[in-house]
Amino acid sequence: MLPTREHAEELLKEAEKCNPGPWGNHSRVAAHCAEKIARACGCLDPEKAYILGLLHDIGRKFGTRHLGHVSDGYTYMLSLGYEEAAKICLTHSFHNQTINDYIGNFDTTKEELQLIQDTLNEVSMDEYDRLIQLCDSLAGAEGVLDIEERMGDVKRRYGAYPQEKWAFNLKLKEDFEKKMGKDLYTVVEKDTFKI
Repeated sequence: MLPTREHAEELLKEAEKCNPGPWGNHSRVAAHCAEKIARACGCLDPEKAYILGLLHDIGRKFGTRHLGHVSDGYTYMLSLGYEEAAKICLTHSFHNQTINDYIGNFDTTKEELQLIQDTLNEVSMDEYDRLIQLCDSLAGAEGVLDIEERMGDVKRRYGAYPQEKWAFNLKLKEDFEKKMGKDLYTVVEKDTFKI
């Protein structure tokens, strides 16, 4: 189950009041990209893609946390009955379904860490999980970024970016371009879409 587009937008606005920062606009850019790519693919629901993109970082509502935002978002969305959004809150950070290549601080309790790993072991990733992983790697706070520029920014901020994850994101770009039959940056309006 998912909230409506309007309710998802309200949830994000409410969350930004609790923890203001660029993450809100990053989420809006991710949502824009997800909707555009889903529409161009023809086999994904653009509305669902938009909502999932908008809510993927909703755990940031609860403060400045790194890995903690994953468990916070997952738990929060589950509490509202939005299982699909909860799943995306979890899967957007883990391309290989393990916590081993997480970029950022492990600022969770043992229980939160166990929840993340146990859930990752149980979930089955689909095209929406992969789509939001891709869009997370494109979305800046002001607009769409070149995927390598975005990953380079993350590497500068955190001091590392696993090569396997870097390669995986480039492969996601290639895979979605094949599905669309179009250049990714043209579809997501990289040069013109601004927040």
